[in-house]
Amino acid sequence: MEEKAIQEMTTGATNGSGQENAGRFRGGRYEQAAASILERINASIGFDHRLAKQDIAGSVAHVTMLGRQGILADADVERIQGGLDQVLDEIISGRTKLLPELEDIHMNVEARLSDLIGPSAGRLHTARSRNDQVATDFKLWTREASETIDVALSELVLALVDKADRHADTLMPGFTHLQCAQPVTFGHHCLAYAEMFMRDRDRYLQGARRLNECPLGAAALAGTSFPIDRDMTARLLGFDRPTANSLDSVSDRDFALDFLATSAIAASHLSRLAEELVIWSSAQFRFVTMPEELTAGSSIMPQKRNPDAAELVRAKSGRIYGNLMTLLTVLKGLPLAYGKDLQEDKEPVFDSFDSLALCIEVMTALVRGLEVNSRVMKQAAGDQHSTATDLADWMVRTLDMPFREAHGIVGQLVRLADQRGCGLADLSLDTLRDFAAGINEEAQAVLTAQYSVESRKSMGGTAPAQVQVAANSARQRNAALDESARARPSNMENR
Repeated sequence: MEEKAIQEMTTGATNGSGQENAGRFRGGRYEQAAASILERINASIGFDHRLAKQDIAGSVAHVTMLGRQGILADADVERIQGGLDQVLDEIISGRTKLLPELEDIHMNVEARLSDLIGPSAGRLHTARSRNDQVATDFKLWTREASETIDVALSELVLALVDKADRHADTLMPGFTHLQCAQPVTFGHHCLAYAEMFMRDRDRYLQGARRLNECPLGAAALAGTSFPIDRDMTARLLGFDRPTANSLDSVSDRDFALDFLATSAIAASHLSRLAEELVIWSSAQFRFVTMPEELTAGSSIMPQKRNPDAAELVRAKSGRIYGNLMTLLTVLKGLPLAYGKDLQEDKEPVFDSFDSLALCIEVMTALVRGLEVNSRVMKQAAGDQHSTATDLADWMVRTLDMPFREAHGIVGQLVRLADQRGCGLADLSLDTLRDFAAGINEEAQAVLTAQYSVESRKSMGGTAPAQVQVAANSARQRNAALDESARARPSNMENR
């Protein structure tokens, strides 16, 4: 269901409910209507309208169970199910309006159901509270959101692996401290990010497994005296099992924290990649050229081609981090079981989902459309004495020299090359022998960037052959994550 259609419901056609229904849900306890200021702070329909599909699915499962347990008559069950189908259809089509005075999506659905089928609608809430209802709705939504993000991350991983395949032997400088360190390949660099995003995928899958316990039936906080079948409702909604403790069921938001924490980590990975693309696309580097359609011009400087898309991906990480801290703060001192504080749990999660989904889509497009300037990268790969370690390693292997001694000698050679304004490979053989008598022509050969890269054959190394092996492995592991995601029994059964 398109969430946009649900959002437009707040300005759509009226359902004829209103203050009469609003007062109905204050019950017999109150003589006075709610103050308008209470309505304003209490209402959550402005954001929890996104739970409409999940709310109705939970209600259908609940009333189906009530009927099979003999708690409700078949006629009431049939009327409620038919009415809920109509409410969902109206929500999707935008033919009804969600009313702030009814507070939230749950009461809006129930009020519209009452308009459609009359008193039978009041039986739907038997053996249920809004507390277990909203926890169930939110888990269903978060599970679906995790699956959506996981699919998007899978596409990003494939984009990076495809790039790695094509550039398994494209030389570039590897950096530490943003200083030229050792030569690597661009394919190897792409696969580093593929590893990060596959870990993110695994975290979403683990979080979805942890959340897959159904709170429905916990009622307000203590369970219910009605002979309900919680295993049945859990099964109908695609959960593995019911939650074990009614107090924890209605107050647990660990699943939301899992989602936010994983999203924050994924955002950090996106931000790191975005940062490198911004740097690499600058005139000072010229390693890559961004797709023209994902760059922006300047209002005053006609020559500019700014990496706006990557910069915004980088910036949105802070927003996603903040959402995690928001919910942690809401929960940190909350006594069991339920407090209205928990109404503040949804907006951070919704916002992180929206922001992250967009960032992944943008980054996938950037990676797929990226033009790699191989010549510039190769030239830079040998700069700043990037093969100095290769010479030290050769001296250890060939001259049986302790690494620290070799390290010191090569350091002196680097200083000499700097003084002469040349590279290590430009020093003559006689000059090299002045520092270590056993140095021969073979030592000079190891000082090329090509030799350096091809020699790094250790598992996980940057040698082109290893990059090809790693790309194939990453593709297989990403497919295995796809299969694991499909294997989870998270689909809601048709009644």
